[in-house]
Amino acid sequence: MSTPIERGSRGPGVEDVQKRLLRLGFDLGSSGVDGVFLGATLDAVCSFQRERGLVENGVVDQETWSTLVDATFTLGDRLLYLRYPYLHGADVTALQGALNVLGFACGQPDGIFGAFTERAVREFQMNTGSPADGIVGPDTVRSVMRLRHVWLDKDPTSPVHLAVAPARAAELLARLRLHVRFVDDDGRDIAARFANVALATEPLATVVVSGSEADRTADVLLHLGREVPLAGLPEGTSVVRLADLSETAIEARLMTAMLGGEGCREAAVCLGDLSGEEETQQRIAVRMLDALCAALTPAGTACGIITGLL
Repeated sequence: MSTPIERGSRGPGVEDVQKRLLRLGFDLGSSGVDGVFLGATLDAVCSFQRERGLVENGVVDQETWSTLVDATFTLGDRLLYLRYPYLHGADVTALQGALNVLGFACGQPDGIFGAFTERAVREFQMNTGSPADGIVGPDTVRSVMRLRHVWLDKDPTSPVHLAVAPARAAELLARLRLHVRFVDDDGRDIAARFANVALATEPLATVVVSGSEADRTADVLLHLGREVPLAGLPEGTSVVRLADLSETAIEARLMTAMLGGEGCREAAVCLGDLSGEEETQQRIAVRMLDALCAALTPAGTACGIITGLL
């Protein structure tokens, strides 16, 4: 929001505010959604600010607008996944409450899609036969909503539901230095998502994303692109061609590529003609990070890896 909305403002921006207030149950009087910021609309904004602990000044500034948008998200409005800054809103709160009641604990519902919420989503997906990627898209939303008779109107904060399982191997990520080298735009986009998921899991993770020369002083070096040139890579570097693999082999192949050897673990990941859609890119990034954690976590140590695939 570039310009605050205040007393006397008019236009589509005011209508948007009014529609969101109505969705939250505020009374806008007989005028309803008229695009005019006066009277009952002004009173409703003040009431909303008071309820949310905001400065009660009747002005829809950036903070009030962001809080209003968060409050009016419903589950299914957008794709939810682990990223940094964390996604947040009423849709996340609803998801957390449902998962807690269903026995997939993600902790106190706080409206923030963090590492524990992602873990709970993965466990739910695995148990419902969906790809366990931690991404809440249309299929996962439908699975949650099919069980609404179980979780609707139940207490999502009951202590029995809040025994949170460990998230992805955060301690491992805090120790490693990772370099993701991209060779084209597709590689850059997924490399950025990979780094983002790593940082969302462990803020102390060190992940360098660049299109420059390879840094073989890193603990892990990944070359990423539609087709990674093999010239200049050390002999024996593992090459993973995602387009050549079945859905059930992708993560296992990535994990194998990162196993063994001393010093820098190095692999080339060729994306091929995979879709550039947000959900597909996020799935690839998640799979890469899961494979890395699984490969480098000592046997018998929980890593939080789940085997659902693209």
